Amino acid sequence: KQCAARAFSLSASYDSAIANWFTNQLGEEKPVTTRVYKPEFPLKYGCNPHQKPAGISSVLNSKLPFDVINGVPGYINLLDAANAWQLVKELREATGLASAASFKHVSPAGAAVAVPLSDVECAAYEVTPEAAKELTPVALAYLRARNADPMCSFGDFAAVSDVVDEATALILKKEVSDGIIAPGYTAEAIEILKKKKGGKFIILEATKDYDPGEIEYREVYGMTFSQKRNDKIISKEHMKEVVTADKDVVTDAVVRDMIVASICIKYTQSNSVGFAKDGMMVGVGAGQQSRVDCVKLAGRKVDTWYIRQHPKVLGLKFKAGTKRQDRVNARVRYIEGDFTAEEKTRWEAQFEEIPEPLTSSEKEEFMKAASGVTISSDAFFPFRDSIDHASKHGVSFVVQPGGSVQDTQVTSACEEYSMAMCFTGVRLFHH
Repeated sequence: KQCAARAFSLSASYDSAIANWFTNQLGEEKPVTTRVYKPEFPLKYGCNPHQKPAGISSVLNSKLPFDVINGVPGYINLLDAANAWQLVKELREATGLASAASFKHVSPAGAAVAVPLSDVECAAYEVTPEAAKELTPVALAYLRARNADPMCSFGDFAAVSDVVDEATALILKKEVSDGIIAPGYTAEAIEILKKKKGGKFIILEATKDYDPGEIEYREVYGMTFSQKRNDKIISKEHMKEVVTADKDVVTDAVVRDMIVASICIKYTQSNSVGFAKDGMMVGVGAGQQSRVDCVKLAGRKVDTWYIRQHPKVLGLKFKAGTKRQDRVNARVRYIEGDFTAEEKTRWEAQFEEIPEPLTSSEKEEFMKAASGVTISSDAFFPFRDSIDHASKHGVSFVVQPGGSVQDTQVTSACEEYSMAMCFTGVRLFHH
């Protein structure tokens, strides 16, 4: 029976290839589409433990887009890896800089390119200025990506555009992370990463020059959807249409941040907006039905990112032995400040001395200095309300597709807040 199954599968694959060749000559009139899959390996389960069986397959006569070097990837791990790898690959192509992403549940918690850290960023990210100077570009990119929203990056799937070196592996070693996808690894990096998570850390090596095909397919509830793959690479060419009055303020650094934010939201569940500064995402708002709600969600993350650099936050005195992620979470809760009585008691127990509260007025005063932030939207802003709200979070630059009947109103709002805005003409919905 096994031999018969293999024989008929092989002959069916030949028939399918012949049928595809003939039907492709008919263009949109083709009567049938045939696709043959080769099971590669089983998965423990699908999205949830009760969704069994589950597995991963390749299109017959085609490789998977990665090789498994270590660990056993799961269903969501692979969805994260596929999206994160495309993001960093495109960022590298568009900017020429080493790029990294930190993914959770098929959306980026952070993404970044290799831009040097300031001293205050070093303090906020728990790296000494001396150590920061020794970081390789790929290590620097991941350090930034992970610190966009380190609470959400807990248990992430990482992706980097360049070969993982020892410096990058040592950063990953300190973090709680499920796995990584990259174009390659040094021997030193492999040795470090294989020991992570008791040997279960997932290491994927991306297939060089992989061709996913022009058309992609998806099965949902008995229906098969097909579409041209979104292979549009956002680049500096898309940032040339500055629709606000002051066009000279859109410098090369601003264009870089516009590209980072736009490619990031291309791989974020829609509706989405993203805020970027100094080559890194500082707030991602994913999967909201209302665009202004995306802005509010991401804007709250921007505030948290900024206020992590407040002297009171940097000065928190943790007890010896407090774990890294506990310190991250404690700082965020200190900034948010909305403790229950029971929660506050446990929170205070982490410190050598109980911190003075960080007041609303102190936070508001600190945020007044925020500026130079870029916001990108995956579709046009339908009303000026998103611009009004973005103005509260240090936004100086806006990039969006344009095309709304309210474009004039939105442009006027940008002018009122002295923001510069570009229209890309490219919508980036992702579902």
